[in-house]
Amino acid sequence: MTSPQTDTTTTAGEPEPIKAVPLRRPGQWIAAVIILVLAGLFVYGAATNKAYAWGTYADYLFDQRVLSGVGYTLALTVLAMTIAIVLGVALAIMRLSPNPVLRGTAWVYLWIFRGTPVYVQLVFWGLFPAIYKQIDVGIPFVHQFASFDIQTLNAAFLFAVIGLGLNEAAYMAEIVRAGVSSVGEGQSEASIALGMSWSQTMRRTVLPQAMRVIIPPTGNELISMLKTTSLVAAVPLTLDLYGRVRDISGVNFEPIPLLLVASTWYLAVTSILMVGQYYVERHYSRGATRALTARQLKAMADGQTAAADDIPDGPGAGRTTGGENA
Repeated sequence: MTSPQTDTTTTAGEPEPIKAVPLRRPGQWIAAVIILVLAGLFVYGAATNKAYAWGTYADYLFDQRVLSGVGYTLALTVLAMTIAIVLGVALAIMRLSPNPVLRGTAWVYLWIFRGTPVYVQLVFWGLFPAIYKQIDVGIPFVHQFASFDIQTLNAAFLFAVIGLGLNEAAYMAEIVRAGVSSVGEGQSEASIALGMSWSQTMRRTVLPQAMRVIIPPTGNELISMLKTTSLVAAVPLTLDLYGRVRDISGVNFEPIPLLLVASTWYLAVTSILMVGQYYVERHYSRGATRALTARQLKAMADGQTAAADDIPDGPGAGRTTGGENA
């Protein structure tokens, strides 16, 4: 008598579901354990090392001078990026212009400001009153309307903003130019065919599509600008965050905890900017991919559920008899 063969199908004639076994990856667990052990050792060593002076760190983390430095750092970042974006857009348009004079002028600007270190440029701006002691406004060799004595001006903050903004404008110009160039020429041709002017084409067709390319690097440049403000000591300006903690450490002779204070605030502000950058990028990337968002998937599921509820139950439901039709 033969033993009965195992039936691989269910009573309904459908195959049994496959029992999928996930692939084991022991290397990932080993790497995770090693990283956790190293991180734990580092944290323990930092907590027990007296050189970090955590008490001093806690005393100066929310010190009024440090908070004032954070405010100046944010002001430098916002003002410099404003100048950089406005001037960068103008330079990008000049680079894309068919006019060789405008195109050449923009190229020379980018060549100078991208080819020299920002620290050296800030030093030059700090020496601006020594280079140009007086600025006269008027018609050359004819009439002078006003005269400004630069040496009497205490404008270190202004020179720092101008130096950072002019340097960043060179990089923003290339970002904007790359974003505009990424839009197909057919988009502009279609807009012109619809009767749009050049400004309307740029505002309604080209720039909205170019923002997908412009926004990510612009966010990175904003974060980079926040950290670049620590170089304004070359002007010299010591009202920013790094300048404040450096002055305090010069008095209490504890530079390590003060550097940790500055690093904490830089990291906190950078983290906030990264969150904002994420949401801005997600806003401008809508429609750029076929992948559905969680909200779209939920709306689709709700629609399918509502459609299923509207289907009548039973084979004869929803049908009308001949007498009813009559």
